[in-house]
Amino acid sequence: MKLVFAGTPEVAVPALDALLASERHEVAAVVTRPDAPAGRGRRLVASPVAERAEEAGIEVLKPAKPKDPEFLERLREIGPDCCPVVAYGALLPRVALDVPAHGWVNLHFSLLPAWRGAAPVQHAIMAGDEITGASTFLIEEGLDSGPVYGTVTEEIRPTDTSGDLLTRLAFAGAGLLAATMDGIEDGTLKAVPQPADGVSLAPKVNVEDAHIDWSAPALRVDRMVRGCTPAPGAWTMFRGERLKLIQVAPVPDRTDLAPGQISARKNNVYVGTGSYAVELLWVQAQGKKPMRAADWARGARITEGERLGG
Repeated sequence: MKLVFAGTPEVAVPALDALLASERHEVAAVVTRPDAPAGRGRRLVASPVAERAEEAGIEVLKPAKPKDPEFLERLREIGPDCCPVVAYGALLPRVALDVPAHGWVNLHFSLLPAWRGAAPVQHAIMAGDEITGASTFLIEEGLDSGPVYGTVTEEIRPTDTSGDLLTRLAFAGAGLLAATMDGIEDGTLKAVPQPADGVSLAPKVNVEDAHIDWSAPALRVDRMVRGCTPAPGAWTMFRGERLKLIQVAPVPDRTDLAPGQISARKNNVYVGTGSYAVELLWVQAQGKKPMRAADWARGARITEGERLGG
């Protein structure tokens, strides 16, 4: 089939690579978000998908909005059979969805209908799920509600951050998306409507959502930190400034600390929660680089009774 691939961030690149490597399909063009300011100089930078497409010598389309007449005209000129999508980042209007004969097929990083929305991996970790995966589905105008072509499952490991898990899903999902394109071309793969039961939503996790509540149980704190790493980054307050929490570990045998109370030793830093303590492993103070929590505590000269969170 002739394909037009839509995607923007680094997590979409493995899927693009899988389709470029396929001997059965032609990636005729790539659709991605416009160049965005980045870095200290805030200069405009192309998306990772745009950079990869340019390396491969493929036409790159960067519409401000997918409903732009110029973009829709060019899409019709290319005449794709199908448009595979991975984390494109913009809503597709009906007029665009109707262009390819086989529609737009999205690779979504959850086992639909669980975790529909922008942040499925973060929410799966924060909810304590043990299994997640990726799904390919036909895009409709609803939120991740279209019929599903296929799935692949992935275990959530006890120390997984959202970054760790998303990286594994990006590569597993790339194979799934390529196989879905093969099945659509063969006519051997039919999309199955999602069940009405089991729907959960995964809206974008913003900075305020990542504020740690020390009255929550230790497992909840650990999941929040892992789910918000690397972005937006879990955080708490210490001496009036934000302290970013990069890695913690539950410590079931420490039940002597009140929520938020710090116990700093030579090589360990413990903080009380609503159940038992967690050990701070890696943190990042405001304006500083990430460091081991024990080094941070020594530099901060923490006194007995000090707390995080207020």
